Amino acid sequence: MTVLLVTLLANLAAPSLSRGATSVDTMQLARADGTAFEEQRPRRPRINPEQERETGSWSLTLDNDLLVPGSRDQDYTYGISVAATGTRARDFALSLNTPLTWIDRLTGVEGITNSNVQGHSFEAGIFGFTPEDKEAKAPLYDDRPYASLLYLSSSRVQVDPARQVAWHTSLTVGALGLDLAGDIQNGVHKVIGSDRAEGWEHQVSDGGEPTFRYAVARQKILPVSTDNLEVKSTVEGSLGYLTEARWSLSFRAGRLHSPWWQTSPELAHYGERNNATAMSQDHEHYLWGGIALVGRAYNAFLQGQFRGSEVSYDSDELHHGVAEAWLGYTWAFNDGYRLSYVLRGHTSELKDGVGDRNVLWGGLVFAKTF
Repeated sequence: MTVLLVTLLANLAAPSLSRGATSVDTMQLARADGTAFEEQRPRRPRINPEQERETGSWSLTLDNDLLVPGSRDQDYTYGISVAATGTRARDFALSLNTPLTWIDRLTGVEGITNSNVQGHSFEAGIFGFTPEDKEAKAPLYDDRPYASLLYLSSSRVQVDPARQVAWHTSLTVGALGLDLAGDIQNGVHKVIGSDRAEGWEHQVSDGGEPTFRYAVARQKILPVSTDNLEVKSTVEGSLGYLTEARWSLSFRAGRLHSPWWQTSPELAHYGERNNATAMSQDHEHYLWGGIALVGRAYNAFLQGQFRGSEVSYDSDELHHGVAEAWLGYTWAFNDGYRLSYVLRGHTSELKDGVGDRNVLWGGLVFAKTF
């Protein structure tokens, strides 16, 4: 599955994002007439507009609850995704940018910044959830149900440099309950010698069911930011398989060269990254993290959707207030490659039973900027 997704997206980045491109790129910091556009950032040297105009990227993300201290193999258990940014990602045949733009117009987000500073991305991936006891073949009614999502997602960002504000929107479509999720997990477990997960036939929406999610987020860089520290607040709302409102406070600290709006780990939702812009090609390395307070009205991975599920939970059996936190480190090299590790977690969503526990997982991100 990973090889297929990487092959699909590998040719999105390089051809049209090579040096010398003449079309206006989604990463540019220039006006349409070609004149330089001064990005007003707090005490930070501005990235060269001509360099950013040519910038695009691809990335591969691997999430797993085994990438944390201790022994875990439960809850959000794994995720695989590949993504590309730039005009090729925006115009890709499977891109959702056109319907995303329509929805943005309906919600009033389209053109909200009146600025040419913007970006696009396309992402494809799959992720899954499991209970603690994966050797049980019978349904487990007091633990988190098996659940999965295979998805395609398109994202956009519109930046208002004068106000230090960025608006992110994303549209994700996919399918819940496919056998592929269990096949991938058990295939990997067979290779590494782990126990087989026996209960995937009891997953939420088993057999497959279409789903979607639309999200809007407003980010603001805070005045305390300096050359080596960025702090920003984010307000986000989403409708679909995750219907929620959230507020987050996040930071980056270290050797920083990329603009603050080019990294958005606070917008990640399990396997989905929704980062609509490529990063700088300059060498940088930094610690990053944040916290979020979430009011979650609906979670299809626990409550199911329209199709019947053997194991699911009613709304009154869930905590609708959730706290999230993450901490990561990124090392970027001068040739455009970068490596990131992140530790993420959130408080329990289930009120009772074995499944009433905090969730923790780790992630690795391999990326290349052109």
